[in-house]
Amino acid sequence: MARIRLTLCYDGTAYHGWQVQPNAVTVQQVLQDAIERITGVRSGVTGCSRTDAGVHARMFCCAFDTASPLRGDKLCNALNAVLPRDVAVYEAEEVDEAFHPRYDAKGKRYVYHLHNGRHRDPFAEGYAWHVRWPLDEQALDRAAKDLIGTHDFAAFCAAGSSVEDTVRTVSHAAVTREGDRVTFSVEADGFLYNMVRIMVGTLHDMAAGKLPYDAIPAILQSGDRAAAGVTAPPHGLCLERVFYEERKGG
Repeated sequence: MARIRLTLCYDGTAYHGWQVQPNAVTVQQVLQDAIERITGVRSGVTGCSRTDAGVHARMFCCAFDTASPLRGDKLCNALNAVLPRDVAVYEAEEVDEAFHPRYDAKGKRYVYHLHNGRHRDPFAEGYAWHVRWPLDEQALDRAAKDLIGTHDFAAFCAAGSSVEDTVRTVSHAAVTREGDRVTFSVEADGFLYNMVRIMVGTLHDMAAGKLPYDAIPAILQSGDRAAAGVTAPPHGLCLERVFYEERKGG
């Protein structure tokens, strides 16, 4: 029996997030289905995160145990032949049996895309939040920098979340523009439920004149979800990268 780490990417539009649910199709479910078709055994698959319904991933890591001899490109090709077209595995490697995709992750990078144009763009539908009024990306970038550091991010966590420790360290936060595409990128050692989407919603509300551009320190200090902005819709969010300290060879 060996532990295999899979690295995959997916378009989350058709899925109710990563984690298996009784009455909805999820990425974890279709991946388990594919593994069962290839190996003949339905294996438990542990993921690095729990992405929400409609959220995408360019790099998502998970692991499962198997007696199958398939590794590397052979396993990737076999899985990709039976996976839906919106999910693809691009790395499969044997790792130490103690490897855990979530707990061994040192950090993650998320990006959130906004389409900032007067009219909707069919090529941005499903991948960017359409905001019609002009966004001042320089002012938003300055505001985003107030997120950097070790803070209690309770105000940026969905109400009703059961997590007890809401302190996280954000190492990078930036807003950039390329044409009509405005992108918020953020890296941290961990993220709370809806944390990135609330960050984006808060920046959105600043641009809409509902919050001042210097509001983030006071919002963090308050610890109150109601003090932050709206929760941005999921389809603009993408898990861009998961950071690991080292590859754990098996």
